[in-house]
Amino acid sequence: MIETLISSKTRVKLLLKFFLNSEVRSYLRQLEGEFGESSNAVRVELNRLEQAGLLRSQSKGNKRYFQANREHPLFEDIHSIVRKYIGIDRIILEVVKKLGEVEEVYLSGDFALGKNSPVIDIIIIGDIDKAYLTQLIEKAEHLIKRKIKYLIYSGSERKLFHTHHNKATSLLLWKK
Repeated sequence: MIETLISSKTRVKLLLKFFLNSEVRSYLRQLEGEFGESSNAVRVELNRLEQAGLLRSQSKGNKRYFQANREHPLFEDIHSIVRKYIGIDRIILEVVKKLGEVEEVYLSGDFALGKNSPVIDIIIIGDIDKAYLTQLIEKAEHLIKRKIKYLIYSGSERKLFHTHHNKATSLLLWKK
């Protein structure tokens, strides 16, 4: 879907990388390896996105780190498009409805780091109906054409989750 609007596959990968989780920062060689693309192709798109104001960069040592510009007027719109593209909005709606006492839902794994993946990892905190969750996950997987792995922490285990996970590796999607 998004590929029909944006013809550069490298640009699509960069938008997914930086706009899914705005905490993610990367430098040219890291992106080149991750995307399996030439440094020139990645550099050209990084420069275009930075010139448009969608990305910011900061030099540390001999590396130039890029990150989404959260203050850009289109940030929220692009963030929403990226979430819809990978199907997270559908997952959240399907998982939270009628599931029980859901307190928080997090995205983790590759997607939380801004990497496209055939598997979506979610963490749910709350006291929920696990059998019903399994049914909802099956429906959501069919809708978004991706596998979904999940981890559940009960409400009383909330502190355990917050002790072992950090903002860079898990992205809050929903909170009661």
